[in-house]
Amino acid sequence: MQKLSVEDIIAKIKNLEYFEVVASDYSFTLKIENYVPYACAAIHNGHQFRKELWDNCLHTAYERWYEEDPETKTMVQSHPIVIAGCDSRFEYDLNRAPEDAVFETAWGKDLWKSPLPEAMKTKSLQKHQNFYKVVHALIETIEEKFGFCTVYDMHSYNWKRWDREVPTWNLGTTQIDNDRFGKVVELWRQSLSEIQLPNDLNSIAKINDTFYGKGYFLKFITQNFKNTLVLATEISKVYCNEHERVIFPEVVAAVENELKTRIPEHAAYVYEVFKS
Repeated sequence: MQKLSVEDIIAKIKNLEYFEVVASDYSFTLKIENYVPYACAAIHNGHQFRKELWDNCLHTAYERWYEEDPETKTMVQSHPIVIAGCDSRFEYDLNRAPEDAVFETAWGKDLWKSPLPEAMKTKSLQKHQNFYKVVHALIETIEEKFGFCTVYDMHSYNWKRWDREVPTWNLGTTQIDNDRFGKVVELWRQSLSEIQLPNDLNSIAKINDTFYGKGYFLKFITQNFKNTLVLATEISKVYCNEHERVIFPEVVAAVENELKTRIPEHAAYVYEVFKS
């Protein structure tokens, strides 16, 4: 894996090169093994939290991990195009607009012992900005090459905090054109519901049951590109014990193995329907 600047990463994308990189500030990774009409993203996969913020932070490493989406990159790592965040969303949240990306409070609790200096915020927001420069270049290139792109936007959520039964998989669709894409969204929901998981886990899949797809990543792509469908796909944290911080690797591996075939099959169908 190379370490490259944002400018060099974008140049490689524009030249249709195959590569695997980490950004020069270690804020995100991008792998392109082949140019295909779909991409996978795991923007909340990261847990890095830069040291100069530690002493001022009121949240523990576990509290940060609890709200992150661990292993979501692993679940899609076998696909040809994968972009993933390395930093914790507690430093800056890639699924929030720039003006809201650096939290003052997080999940009902003050985040900082004293207000974060502007210089600290600026350093974090620069990483947010760089990520979206690369996202724009990536989606623009895929659309130009193929005419249509599907993005599988992978997240996870803490199911134990809900006081009702919640699905294994949730698709958030409120910010996409459901008149145009409703049929292929339903096909993706159906495919997820058929996934076989170990440990007698169910694979119930619903649309807009727990989350509604209101994140900035989906919004940014949808507003900038008319021929890209972003599928905000949440898995409940059945793949770990969210209260003990224990990952269940057999469940993560099962999800990854199922998505190896289900994502490209679905993406191929979507492409046939919507390619220009």
